[in-house]
Amino acid sequence: MKAVVLTLTSLIAFAGNSIVCRMALGSGIIDPASFTSIRLLSGAVTLVVLHYWVSYSTKKASVDDAKGSWRASLALFLYALCFSYAYLSLQTATGALILFAAVQITMLLLSALKGTKLHWTEWLGTIAAFAGFVYLVAPELATPSLKGLVLMSISGIAWGLYTLAGRGSTDPLSDTMHNFVRTMPMLLVLTMATAEVAVLSSKGVALALASGALMSGLGYAIWYQVLRQISAVQAAVVQLSVPVIAALGGVIFVGEAIDLRLMTSALIILGGILMVILGKRYALPS
Repeated sequence: MKAVVLTLTSLIAFAGNSIVCRMALGSGIIDPASFTSIRLLSGAVTLVVLHYWVSYSTKKASVDDAKGSWRASLALFLYALCFSYAYLSLQTATGALILFAAVQITMLLLSALKGTKLHWTEWLGTIAAFAGFVYLVAPELATPSLKGLVLMSISGIAWGLYTLAGRGSTDPLSDTMHNFVRTMPMLLVLTMATAEVAVLSSKGVALALASGALMSGLGYAIWYQVLRQISAVQAAVVQLSVPVIAALGGVIFVGEAIDLRLMTSALIILGGILMVILGKRYALPS
């Protein structure tokens, strides 16, 4: 039950982050570089405060090797930066399809290279969940620009690598904090290179702060905690529920209409996820 709650919390954070990013970047109230810098900086500050508050209140020191890595930090930076710039030239549905396809391929391919063999129920569940996702976004798909396609593909690959880097985390909060803090030199270079074209507004900055402090910083720390309890294949597939959660959020908070396509795709995606998670346990021997 704890794993389920943590997984849902992190997925809701991902969905909220996607909505906030589109609100800020789609309306042009902040430029992609500034949004990325504020997002990662505010996430780092939040995680540092939370980490030391937890350490002080519990009198528990971090595990010595739980300090993240430069490789994970670079992946985090590339994911956030390319994601921001990609949505300048991609429609929401097209961008989501490219992003999640890149994440799926990256995580499944690397898992296979490490010797992980998928059970037939995991293959079937993965295909079903992705098919449900494609069905959800199909009406809004458009031919992507080459620039947007490349940037979003890099973003998806980077997120897949960042996710896999958290598989062996012994202290998710500490690892996530160090990963965010290590992006600071990269953000400094980015800020210096884009200062002349920066676009800032109070609303844009507020959205970037919310994205960084709440949905990225805390959400990613919880995600690293989740990764200790599920397989890489399960981690890849459950993320396909993020667009469904985002759509349901629009129904609940924005008053958008719920339609048959959303309900059908949600059932297919959730069915596929359940098959990946539980199928091998209940399937007949192959």
